[in-house]
Amino acid sequence: MHLPNRSDVEDVFQEVFLKYALHQPDFQGETHEKAWIIRVTINACKDIQKAFWQRRVSSLQDTDTTDITIPASNTEVLDAVLRLKPPKYRTVIYLHYYEGYKAKEIARIMGQRENTIYTWLGRAKEQLRSMLGGELNGA
Repeated sequence: MHLPNRSDVEDVFQEVFLKYALHQPDFQGETHEKAWIIRVTINACKDIQKAFWQRRVSSLQDTDTTDITIPASNTEVLDAVLRLKPPKYRTVIYLHYYEGYKAKEIARIMGQRENTIYTWLGRAKEQLRSMLGGELNGA
């Protein structure tokens, strides 16, 4: 969701897997492990976005969302989620609605206050409403 092309996504996947394999962190449970992976992945995405060459070079390929398998009725919503700006709004919506995390857990993962997460969720939902032209069901 954070990166514009598949090759960057693959680079991040390799980097996160390598960190996981080399450091072998001690996790308190499965949810702690999942949160660690998400946090390290977000940080790796931010590192790539901050890189000098990323800011100076335009992508040769458009975002490829063809690998994502979802029901046709949700395609419009997913497209709108992927267009949310700034990226932190995409992240909180994804973690909350697609991964099922609560605001308190998202706050811990992202290193933010719980109220900040609620604010970001509210703003992201407003953007989605305007993009989709109306009310959001269940959001």
